[in-house]
Amino acid sequence: MKTFVPLLIVLAGATGFGIWFQRTRGEFRKKKTVNGPKLTAAIVGTELGSRATMVQFSSAFCTPCRATKALLEDMVKTMPDVRYAHIDAESHLELVRELNILSTPTTLFLNGAGVEVGRAMGTPKRAQVHTALAAIH
Repeated sequence: MKTFVPLLIVLAGATGFGIWFQRTRGEFRKKKTVNGPKLTAAIVGTELGSRATMVQFSSAFCTPCRATKALLEDMVKTMPDVRYAHIDAESHLELVRELNILSTPTTLFLNGAGVEVGRAMGTPKRAQVHTALAAIH
């Protein structure tokens, strides 16, 4: 019985981490301060939206990245004041380091001035994106 106690502790910890990890993927996290670097149209590769711009960082072999790209491209079709930009993380390593992008897909939500006001790591749900965009004035 004593030999199973460490195994049970490890399994309980791994299960707890797995549940937390799954629930936080794709979740929009609002930045507490908005004094980070300003991203311009030249950096993101497209004109910024008048209200918001969603900038997705992804990598070539990332399946969730393709799903996120399809979702965000579809959403901006009905929002004339919101733009979508896609950046290949592998080709822009300096920018990835500067912005502290830790995994792909990561989507930055920029206000009209190009300042990051929040981010979502993983594939966000449509409702999460709507909520994030509604929070941007």
